[in-house]
Amino acid sequence: MAAQSFDTIVIGAGPGGYVAAIRAAQLGQKVCIVEREHMGGICLNWGCIPTKALLRSSEVFHLMHRAKEFGLKADNIGYDLDAVIKRSRGVAKQLSSGIGHLMKKNKITTVMGSATIPAKGKVSVETDNGKEELAARNIIIATGARARELPGLEADGKRVWTYKAALQPPHMPKKLLVIGSGAIGIEFASFYNTLGADTTVVEVMDRVLPVEDEEISKFARKAFEKQGMKILQKGMVKQLDRAKDKVTAHIEMGGKLEKHEFDTVISAVGIVGNTEGLGLEALGIKVDRTHIVTDEYCRTGIDGIYAIGDIAGAPWLAHKASHEGVMVAELISGGHPHPIKPNSIAGCTYCHPQVASVGLTEAKAKEAGYKVKIGRFPFIGNGKAIALGEAEGLVKTVFDEKTGELLGAHMIGAEVTELIQGYVVGQTLETTEEDLMNTVFPHPTLSEMMHEAVLDAYGRVIHM
Repeated sequence: MAAQSFDTIVIGAGPGGYVAAIRAAQLGQKVCIVEREHMGGICLNWGCIPTKALLRSSEVFHLMHRAKEFGLKADNIGYDLDAVIKRSRGVAKQLSSGIGHLMKKNKITTVMGSATIPAKGKVSVETDNGKEELAARNIIIATGARARELPGLEADGKRVWTYKAALQPPHMPKKLLVIGSGAIGIEFASFYNTLGADTTVVEVMDRVLPVEDEEISKFARKAFEKQGMKILQKGMVKQLDRAKDKVTAHIEMGGKLEKHEFDTVISAVGIVGNTEGLGLEALGIKVDRTHIVTDEYCRTGIDGIYAIGDIAGAPWLAHKASHEGVMVAELISGGHPHPIKPNSIAGCTYCHPQVASVGLTEAKAKEAGYKVKIGRFPFIGNGKAIALGEAEGLVKTVFDEKTGELLGAHMIGAEVTELIQGYVVGQTLETTEEDLMNTVFPHPTLSEMMHEAVLDAYGRVIHM
């Protein structure tokens, strides 16, 4: 039987793959997408979306406890964990099934199964009904990544979890250990801590949220500790002794080994790329530490084969994957898209308080040789923040003193994941401090703090 022929085959239907497929179809290509598990990938099914649904439940629960502050009454406050999880799964399912609809709408052929690339321009898929052979001029690898498992700390789904078990917990943790304080670890710590779990976070680096600006990390740590979390920095979990109803963690702190008992452990120590079984080695595609090596246009060095999203390396963010998908689809169609600048991709963490940033931290800017101007504005100086009852937070800006270029922006506080995009647009348009100062920000909004943080960098702050 002759192989089905396409212009482009996309392997993986996460936020990189399905977006690449849609854009390629919009540009007139005949497209096939191969997915072995879920339309929407980790992001829609087990990542970004269901975690945000859980965190929204814990945020509302937190606010219910503060009802009195707002002149409201709420008695016998409680939660039903099964119902919280059910809502989260429902949100994920709604969006995941929407992807199937988008594939049909854009006339994209969907093949469910595991793909290998036996040769350039060929894809072989192991489906429930046997092997299906496909051919295309272009292949986009968007196979994503999975949780990294450290030896001895592997998840078992009972007492030791990765994100999947944490999203559908077999029990409510009473005493929880979270290993790793990146976005995934700290979001789960925030969720379970708010619901009443006694939560400890262990971070191997010298601060929580180690990719963030140091000031933001310090602010976050104080906020988490105020909420009752225990934060162990420069700590390493060496071993987990598992029993039926508990886990004993051997934690090394400053050269000393301590033993602590927990009933649940969540491991969030990074991710590894899904490179296995694709046949990359035989094709001559370079893989470095489980990630495919590409150039700025996501080309693998093998003609007609591209790699996008988590499989192509950091930053491991859904929006980066989607943007790369669009870029590659346009490139294949003869367009001239701009390559992505990693520095203009925002990172968002939906813990309580939220954290968001774009561009260089103060330390990284100085390391790069810039003479910097720094502006700060606290939430306590903003009318809307006070009215919301969210007066804890900080907006920080980093400028190049010589040119006025916005090098970075870093925020912690209510809704900063929505605010950050203002600075992202500014960076993309190569805005200077003057442009930002001359922009009129609406009042009363949280966004006014973005204005004030720019003014502060140049000694012109008004409300502080």
